[in-house]
Amino acid sequence: MAELVDHLAELTGFRDRELLDVTLVGALRDLLRPRAVAIYRSVGEAGHERWLTRARLQAGELAARADPGWVDLESLPAHHEHPARLDAFRRQTIVQLPGPVHLTLFPVATDRESLGVMEVESDAPLDERDQRLVMSILRIYRNFQGLLDYSERDTLTGLLNRKTFDESFMKAVAEPMLPPPDGEGEDRRTAAQRCRYWMGVIDIDHFKRVNDTYGHLIGDEVLLLLARLMRASFRFDDRLYRFGGEEFVVLMRCTDAPAAALAFERLRFHVERHVFPQVGHITVSIGFTELKRGDTPSGAFERADKAVYFAKGQGRNQVRHHAELVASGHLEDDAKVGDVELF
Repeated sequence: MAELVDHLAELTGFRDRELLDVTLVGALRDLLRPRAVAIYRSVGEAGHERWLTRARLQAGELAARADPGWVDLESLPAHHEHPARLDAFRRQTIVQLPGPVHLTLFPVATDRESLGVMEVESDAPLDERDQRLVMSILRIYRNFQGLLDYSERDTLTGLLNRKTFDESFMKAVAEPMLPPPDGEGEDRRTAAQRCRYWMGVIDIDHFKRVNDTYGHLIGDEVLLLLARLMRASFRFDDRLYRFGGEEFVVLMRCTDAPAAALAFERLRFHVERHVFPQVGHITVSIGFTELKRGDTPSGAFERADKAVYFAKGQGRNQVRHHAELVASGHLEDDAKVGDVELF
């Protein structure tokens, strides 16, 4: 019992979701003594879902293994390649698969969504007592995820809130980047590591007019529907934030500026074509910038926001890259302006 309490205390001691998953598989490995414990998350667009390894720990291993958040989706196993895992995920029930290595699969979910599956590999089937133990720990995990959601997410849209942004930003700018490739050959995993981080600021055009004309309840519905369009437009590992009012922020990895522009243009296009109840059509103006080593959240946000302001001055409903605006002479180079002020 003391060992179980210690593991539960450790499980709820983190505010980092990745560490939470690692702690969970470590706790169950120590309590059940199986061959391996793993958490697999379902990622990807509908019809093209894949299994992402969030944490996998085998007997005797000191550290859990996981797929990086920026892994190429095409390199991950498809849903149908693991039918038992898919069955547990879709039916939200325990599935057992006998064999030389016995598999017991448990659905993993939060109050908001079904996340994936926990898979326990053992020499013998887990008995009813062990199954109840796992389900009880997963309920604690689910409740704790709910507490994290409450503190980290915007209550209206479900997107991440402003106070979670700085930590993610600092992790992004501190992440080491690989040097340019020496030759032509490069696998997808290494190419993904070479991606850079980009930040976009999204502002709804004439949102005050929506509130004034249709009321704040309809305005809130517009914000909620925009958040859904953002989730549909960006990838599972892109971090989506609502900063307040009609202002949204995206942190994402892309290989270059054209790829980043294409991602933001996809959202702009989806919003322009969507018919919002009562309101009809709305548009968004988007500015984006590449994150640089040593960047600050306020500095990067200011660059992207200047690009948004320029877009609004040029007719709205467009995507603008801060560096291109500087290169074309439409905006001043922030670094040069700072040098002049300093010296």
